[in-house]
Amino acid sequence: MTDPHLDTVMNERRQLINVAYRLLGSLAEAEDVVQETYARWYTLSERQREEIAAPGAWLTTVVSRICLDLLGSARARRERYVGQWIPEPVPGRSGWLAGPASPDPADRVTLDESISMALLVVLDSMTPAERVAFVLHDVFGYSFAEIAEVVGRTPAACRQLASSARRRIGTSRAPSNTERAEVVRDFKRAWETKDIEALIGLLDPRATATADGGGLALAFLDPINGGEQIAHAWMELAIRGTPVTLVERTVNGQPGLVAETDGTVVSVYAFDIADGRITSIWVIRNPEKLRPWTAG
Repeated sequence: MTDPHLDTVMNERRQLINVAYRLLGSLAEAEDVVQETYARWYTLSERQREEIAAPGAWLTTVVSRICLDLLGSARARRERYVGQWIPEPVPGRSGWLAGPASPDPADRVTLDESISMALLVVLDSMTPAERVAFVLHDVFGYSFAEIAEVVGRTPAACRQLASSARRRIGTSRAPSNTERAEVVRDFKRAWETKDIEALIGLLDPRATATADGGGLALAFLDPINGGEQIAHAWMELAIRGTPVTLVERTVNGQPGLVAETDGTVVSVYAFDIADGRITSIWVIRNPEKLRPWTAG
């Protein structure tokens, strides 16, 4: 018999991908979690499915619980990871400020401030329970009573978890995408023209650059600290590295860059910016994390 909830549960797919990606920082893992969630739905008997008053809420709860389990084992998996682990970048429009939506499958993740690379990196430093409480409450508007069902704690404890997560994130004013685009474009121009003084001027003196090759692509293993040190490293790339074409792309909803070789994306660059200067650069080179950027 055809599932009477079929349209309802399939229409939840975008929402489920959105939740899972913010919880895990990996589009590939998010898609796996959603597939597992649907599999669990269809292992229920027809009678059990009929007894679920809100299939969407049930699916979100299951996705969140699976993610919570995965987050609990993530640290052990990261210990085996070669070099630094950075969340998987999600592509947006071809340009920064205009144009139609990209046809990339990753567009199932809504591009907004809650998937900025800076936020995902902070989320990754949280305990699994803090991350779940913050994402479900502050991003998706779930009540603490609903979150308590996911994490197995009281609503009051979940409120404290979200509050603790919020303190980690802080409340500094984020620049607009127009402001970000101007800085990133100046960085691109300085890199292409090998203007080290311009690069140094664009980088905060305390800036940090982190790369993720996953042992599958050449990348510096430890973060580079300090604006001048980063500028010198980027000059080395410009002078001695493999020639690349730098293209302006939206990375996790914000202006970023990709490096292409023969039309293939080999690196994705995400930036955090404050007071007109770059404070963080994340370089994703692991080819497994670049599949959404090269598909189609």
